[in-house]
Formats: sequence, structure tokens, C-alpha cells
Amino acid sequence: MSLQRNSASSRISVGGGGYGTAVCSFLGNSGGSCGAGGYGGSQSGALSAAYGGPGAFAGSLSGGAAFGTNLVNLGGFGGGAVGGFGVDNLLSGDEKGTMQNLNDRLACYLSKVRALEEANADLECKIKEWYEKHKNDNKLDRDFSKYYHVIEDLKKQIQAATCENASIVLQVDNARLAADDFKIKYENELCLRQNVEADIIGLRKVLDDLKLAKCDLESQIASLTEELICMKKNHEEEMRSFQGVTGQLTVEMKAAPGTDLTEVLNNMRSDYEELADKNRRDAEARFNEACTALRQQISSGAEQVISSKNEITDLRRSVQALEIDLQAALALKDTLESSLAETEGNYCVQLGKIQDKISTLELQLCEIRTDMERQGFEYNQLLDIKARLEREIETYRCLLDGESGKITKPIITSQVSGDKTRKIRTIVEELMHGKVVSHRVKECEE
Repeated sequence: MSLQRNSASSRISVGGGGYGTAVCSFLGNSGGSCGAGGYGGSQSGALSAAYGGPGAFAGSLSGGAAFGTNLVNLGGFGGGAVGGFGVDNLLSGDEKGTMQNLNDRLACYLSKVRALEEANADLECKIKEWYEKHKNDNKLDRDFSKYYHVIEDLKKQIQAATCENASIVLQVDNARLAADDFKIKYENELCLRQNVEADIIGLRKVLDDLKLAKCDLESQIASLTEELICMKKNHEEEMRSFQGVTGQLTVEMKAAPGTDLTEVLNNMRSDYEELADKNRRDAEARFNEACTALRQQISSGAEQVISSKNEITDLRRSVQALEIDLQAALALKDTLESSLAETEGNYCVQLGKIQDKISTLELQLCEIRTDMERQGFEYNQLLDIKARLEREIETYRCLLDGESGKITKPIITSQVSGDKTRKIRTIVEELMHGKVVSHRVKECEE
């Protein structure tokens, strides 16, 4: 950061990594340099903090005088801040004693700087010797270029194996799906076969019933045929008996002629023939009626069987279609359940990753807030240091010029609050021959 003023230019630089904090102030046209870690503190004029320890302010002024101030370590390896003493301490004695005190402190600071430079040079030599000693060590200098080709080959093999594994998994999935299809087809064909076997069994039962009905009809026909044969035999026997009676009468009538027997026999023959025809017609009519009724029953039974078979076939087809739809719905349900489980697993994994990222970002946010608070605190401290340094610079300038005038010492008091207010206190003192004539204080807020 850089803070500038019209009368004096002040630069405050904070160094990290364990090498300390350096704060440099330049006065007027005087040249100066500032360093950290034992490399600063030239005699031309600088304010340096090395390794967070004490330092001195060295300045080259027109009269060749040198003066300094203390550096107070604010904690941590390499973390330093500048602390000064007030005007009362500077003006406690005469100007000659003050300058002598400042020169003594400058000499002490320069001796410490030289000691630190020597220690730093010694450490640099040791580090250089150590690097020269271990530059050929395999632990520090390893050539891994010969393993690059092996790594590339292994990566290619891993990629090829991954692709092959993916193709095998795809083939396995295809084979599983084909097996499921064949299984469904086999189950459907098995259902059809079972249905056909059930139809055959039912038709066999119908065939057995028809055979039984046929046997009954054949037995009825046989009984009717036997009855007809018996009736014919009876008729023939009656005819023979009548013929025998007629012959005997013919012989007997020779002695005593009477009525015309031939006409009587003819009448009887015609009567019996009419009776036989009537019986035959009645038997044929009954037989025809029985056959017609049986045929009607057979035809109605066959029609019922055919309609029942058609209805059963339609019902079985509908059942098979419903079973196929059920199997397809079950397969779709299993597929959707597996895809749902896979999707839930993927989203759970993604949710876990997002939660981990959120936790990491929250930790980073907490760290950033802590860092911002720390930097704000350090910034306020540096502002206070700048104010004190500017006040001391004004005091030193007035002392060196040896002129009476006004000394303005701004004291910046920073307060970190919710609205971030900043209070500036300005002290104006009038000096006459090194003595304070008047003293005024002004305060303002930003």
C-alpha cells in the first residue's frame, strides 16, 4: 500500500514469508533505502525492520546528523510494526543531548545491521555449499523422462481396457436383454402350448361324449332293428299260420261247401297287410322321429360346442394378450425402478459433492472473513504508525530547521465498526526557540 502527503512521502511495505516488515520514510530531498531481513539500513537514511526485531531510523540530513526510533515486534515470525516515542521524550533535554542520543542509537543500529549482514552472508555460504554438495544427489535431482513413455503406454492400455470393458458390459447388457426377450417368448409359447393341450383335452371329452351318444343311438337302432325283425317274423308266422288254416279249411270244405273262403282270406290278408303296413309305418315314423330328435340334439350340441370353443379361443387370446401386456408392463416397471434407483444414486452422489463444495466454500469464506478482519486490523495499525511517523517527521524537521513555528501532529485514531468510521485528531503546537508557546487540538471524523 502507498500513503502520500505533501510535506513528506511515507511508504509502508509489509513483507511476508518470515523476512520481516519494513516501513520506510523519506524526508524532503534526502535519499534513503529500506530493506527486510537484514539487507536494509544504509547510512543514507531508512527505516527498516529485520526479522521482526528492533531497528533504527537512519537519515542523512543537511547537517550530517543521524537519529532513530524503535521498532516494536507485533508477533509472529517476520511480522513487525513500527513504534515510536513521542515529542515529549524528544524534547525532554536540550537539542545537543537529543542528537547525541540519536547518534548513539544509530551506531547501535548500524552495528546490529552489520552483524545481521555477516550472519546472512554466512548462511548464504552454507546454503550454497549445501546445494553444491547435494546437486548430484538422486533424491534432489531425478530424471523422470524415461518413465514418461511407460506412463503413456500404461495410460493407453488403461484407456483400451476401459473401452473394452465398456464394450463387454454393453454386450452383456444386450445378451441379457435378448435372453429376457427369449424368456418372454418361451413363456408365451409355453402358455400357448398349455392352452392348446387344454383345448385338445376338452375336445377329447367332447369326442368321448359324442362316441357315447353314437353308441346309444346305435344300440337304439339295433333294438329297433331287432324289434322290426321280430315284428316281421311274427307277421310271417301269422301269415303261415293263416295259410295253414286256409289249406285245412279248403280240404274240409269239400265235404260241406259254404261261404267263399278265398274272399274271406283275401279280406283277412288285406286287413293284416294293412295292419302290418300301419305298424311298419308307425315304427318308421317313431324311428324317424327319434333320429330327427337325436340329430337335432347332436346339431344343437355341436353348435354349442363350436360356439363354446370359439368363445374359449377368444378368451384365451385375450388372456394371452393381457399376459403379454402384463409381462411388458412388469419389464417396463423393473427398468424404470432400476433407472430410478440409478438416478437417485447419481443425484445422491452429486448432492454429496455439492455439499462438500458448499462446506469447503463456507470454510474458505470464514477464512477470507478472518483474513479480512486481520488485514483491516493491520491496516488500522499501519495508519496509526503512519500518523506517528508523520508526527515524528514534523517534529524532527522543526528541530533540525531550528525555526519557531507551528507543529501540526495528526493523530489518526481508527475505529472499526459496522459503518466503518475514521476519527482524525490534529494537534497544532507553536514553538518559539524550542519551547511550546501554544497547543491546539482538532478532531474530525471520516
